[in-house]
Amino acid sequence: MSVTVPSSDLADAVLDRLVETYTAAADSPRAAQMRAYMKDIAPFLGLTSPVRRELSRAVLAGTPRPDEADCAAIALRCWALPEREYAYFAVDYLRRHVKRCSSGFLPVARHLVTTRSWWDTVDLLAAHVVGGLVAADPGLRTAMDEWIEDEDLWVARTALLHQLRHKSATDSERLFAYCVRQSGHPDFFIRKAIGWSLREYAKTDPEAVRAFVGRQRHRLSPLSVREALKNL
Repeated sequence: MSVTVPSSDLADAVLDRLVETYTAAADSPRAAQMRAYMKDIAPFLGLTSPVRRELSRAVLAGTPRPDEADCAAIALRCWALPEREYAYFAVDYLRRHVKRCSSGFLPVARHLVTTRSWWDTVDLLAAHVVGGLVAADPGLRTAMDEWIEDEDLWVARTALLHQLRHKSATDSERLFAYCVRQSGHPDFFIRKAIGWSLREYAKTDPEAVRAFVGRQRHRLSPLSVREALKNL
């Protein structure tokens, strides 16, 4: 599904300040190192996380609270810029303002998940943005039922991880069903996500996770089992 960048005066102002501020602080040698470390997923400006967050605070100083259209415009326009730090800015911005977004924001989130996909953006989008949207509107669980079946591994990984922060509100039946559904997936990122989602839920209900792994050990990969039981 294609998404359209909404018109947003706030996005115009934020992007102008963001590009100017980030570009002025670029560190080319560090950028090359970061690009290599991240498997060449994108070029980098070379901004470390502490530096980037400090610059972001300066960029956003005095800006008003966004509405959903502002959030979509800022995120999509950041995603269209080549350097990865702009995507990190967008993720941080959405994490901060996800409660200002409705269930209608889910197509934008999916676009972000499926564009230049790698764990550095997908995992945060899954836990903090998609997970936040589902927590606010449980009707979106049916969308997650579709995502877990998706051929795009990053969409399926998002479905597996979207409840990471739900704690006692976790829909454990869905979590366990998703883990079984993808238990035979050959990719490391899916197998790791199964284990991670179970390990996180084990902080809330360790006995349920232990029992589930016991029942499904023959289906789960050794990686998933090891991750799930790491703290039990």
